[in-house]
Amino acid sequence: MRPALAVWLALSLLMGTGAEDMCGDPPAAPSRSIPAPQLSPEERLSPHMPESLRCDACHAIAFQVGRKALSESDYVEVLERSCSQGWESYGVQELDGEKRLAGPGLPRQEPMSVMVMGGPWPSRLSKMCHSYVGEQGEAQIYGAHRRGPSALRELLCHGEKGACASSKAGGPSPPKALQNEL
Repeated sequence: MRPALAVWLALSLLMGTGAEDMCGDPPAAPSRSIPAPQLSPEERLSPHMPESLRCDACHAIAFQVGRKALSESDYVEVLERSCSQGWESYGVQELDGEKRLAGPGLPRQEPMSVMVMGGPWPSRLSKMCHSYVGEQGEAQIYGAHRRGPSALRELLCHGEKGACASSKAGGPSPPKALQNEL
């Protein structure tokens, strides 16, 4: 046996580090548990977007509507398609103890968290999008679209009646009482 190997073997036996530690499986990485967001009955069951997520939803809608090129002759059809698209890439995740909508075009997404997708979220986003088209009108949305993404977000989300208007003055408004929508 070589002297260096004999010294290493002797030291490893004295220090309690046997050859099995060196040749066996690497030590297991510490496990990390990431819980899914705990959704309230309204967040799970209501057909409408919960008040606390409306601002995020509005930003997602403005992103989706604003990313398509529109010509004046086909903007009504494109808006309708934008609102009817699959919204499956959006869901809810918990960030710093607060539930937030997450998906394309939305900030503050945490890669190491659980996102609840599918379920009621796609239909809620589609319903909100159609309501914006009905409330604002295609011509006004098209005008904002031509001015750019920030103008579209401002029109849909941050105006006087916009979903984000209440968050400007110190956070979202308190949750409304559950309503029976049937």
